[in-house]
Amino acid sequence: MTQTIDSRRYDIDWLRTLAFGLLILYHIGMYYVAEWGWHIKSPQQFAWLQDLMLLTNPWRMSLLFFISGIALALVADRYGAGRLVALRSSRLLIPLLFGMFVIVSPQPYFEALDQDLIQPGFLAFWLDYINPFTSLLRDHHSPIGLLTWNHLWFLPYLWIYSLLLIALLPLLNRLAANRQLAQLRGRWALLMVMGLLLAAWLTLRYVFPSTHALLDDWYNHAKYLPVFMAGYLFARQGSWWQQVIRYRMGFLAAAVTAYLLIIIEHHGLVPGLDALYARSFSARAAYGALYSINHWAWILALVGLAGHWLNRPSGVLRYTDKAILPWYMLHQTLIIVFAANLSTWQLPTALEAALILLLTCAGCYLGYELVRRIAWLRWLFGLKADARRVTPARLATPPAVAIQK
Repeated sequence: MTQTIDSRRYDIDWLRTLAFGLLILYHIGMYYVAEWGWHIKSPQQFAWLQDLMLLTNPWRMSLLFFISGIALALVADRYGAGRLVALRSSRLLIPLLFGMFVIVSPQPYFEALDQDLIQPGFLAFWLDYINPFTSLLRDHHSPIGLLTWNHLWFLPYLWIYSLLLIALLPLLNRLAANRQLAQLRGRWALLMVMGLLLAAWLTLRYVFPSTHALLDDWYNHAKYLPVFMAGYLFARQGSWWQQVIRYRMGFLAAAVTAYLLIIIEHHGLVPGLDALYARSFSARAAYGALYSINHWAWILALVGLAGHWLNRPSGVLRYTDKAILPWYMLHQTLIIVFAANLSTWQLPTALEAALILLLTCAGCYLGYELVRRIAWLRWLFGLKADARRVTPARLATPPAVAIQK
């Protein structure tokens, strides 16, 4: 069965929406999880949250890059390379710059307050924050001073990966149309991408730990760029997509099994495993293979389940089609602002977490309602000029990112 490359895929829209909802919950979890660093931390922290967050931590951002590659494949034939570059740049770089200068700025402010590094006063902090030559918090400077993209790191990464993919479009399209690739069984394609992740895990993970700083983040590039490219090729091979849908429960079983084995290792429930891991390349390779299986099995299980159950229109999608990028830009700042202020109330943890979630969603909703009504804000948040209209079911413009069109 051949994938209709110009058809609307509601299942991908659903995956994008659900992945973003998961992102909000994950970042609230980062406030409470024990032993994992974040911008601010609750006085009440829980080690058991690690197990829950390890369920999605290895693959949640890869899923967004995979969806982004699929989304680009679904519209690449409708635009020339120059037009694709222009659309991607306007919908990624402008929100990134606006986000760095304005939306993200409360995050380092409350982080510095939490560590008693500055005195209260946001305006004074912001003037230093946007000044690349400031002397404030010099030990925390990057090459551009205090200015940071924090949770918006996905945008510059996706922009760079998109430019690379667009430059390679002729080659990738010839590869996708190759008869041998079309006849290649999905299992061999899966083994290839799993092998790439295993190689990156073994060679780069400890040498280049995750920074999200773009220029020195080679392990993450080796992880996310192939996923993005794989998403593009996957969308252009209808037989692979159908195989993933057909074997969705097998992928889910493999994903759950791999996750349980990772939890067993995380808790040190196998005596002598740490010592064996330290001295044996084979043991490290076996764990890397387990990690790769866990990573890809979850991605493909979710794609398969969505393809089977969710490839249909919905009123929810008519909203999220436009709203998700503003929600993505706003959510982490709102989480930090509300968490920092609610911490002084000393509420029961469950009530506090519920309030943070409720207030964050309310803030994102109200923020988007404001943004979509003001032309210059729509531009700064990467929305089209007609963002207040409900879009038809057919995809009209290329998605800027995996979480926004």
